[in-house]
Amino acid sequence: MNQVRIILDWVEGAETSVALPTYQTAGAAGADVRANLPDGAVELVPGARALVPTGLRMEIPPGYEVQVRPRSGLALKHGLMLVNSPGTIDSDYRGPLGVIVLNAGDAAFTVTHGMRIAQLVVAPVVQGQFVMGEINETERGAGGFGSTGQG
Repeated sequence: MNQVRIILDWVEGAETSVALPTYQTAGAAGADVRANLPDGAVELVPGARALVPTGLRMEIPPGYEVQVRPRSGLALKHGLMLVNSPGTIDSDYRGPLGVIVLNAGDAAFTVTHGMRIAQLVVAPVVQGQFVMGEINETERGAGGFGSTGQG
């Protein structure tokens, strides 16, 4: 499996005993990232959202991004979602990494210090060159949502 070096640093005030992003299995595409809440927890009532700090900032090599994605177990069991999923961390961003968590479930949920709240996926980036020109037609044409039928 290919590896890309992502350099991490703690933000000021972070609890440095929290585990760094970790792949849970050898074949995992995403590394779990944890909440860094040294002063307590974040309670999310149904419908509420919050920016949960990870205590980290990172240096991503040019030509790559880090995508922030939800953890499927939290989504299934508790209705937790990431509002802007997948979120993108650009290679030139050096600020703190926070995760926007939304409780779409029917019960309150508490995000606790050290809890695995999202996963990080490192991905290559290709930038497009956007130019004006004549667009070729296709069989589908301008057909949008549901235009190709059901099932």
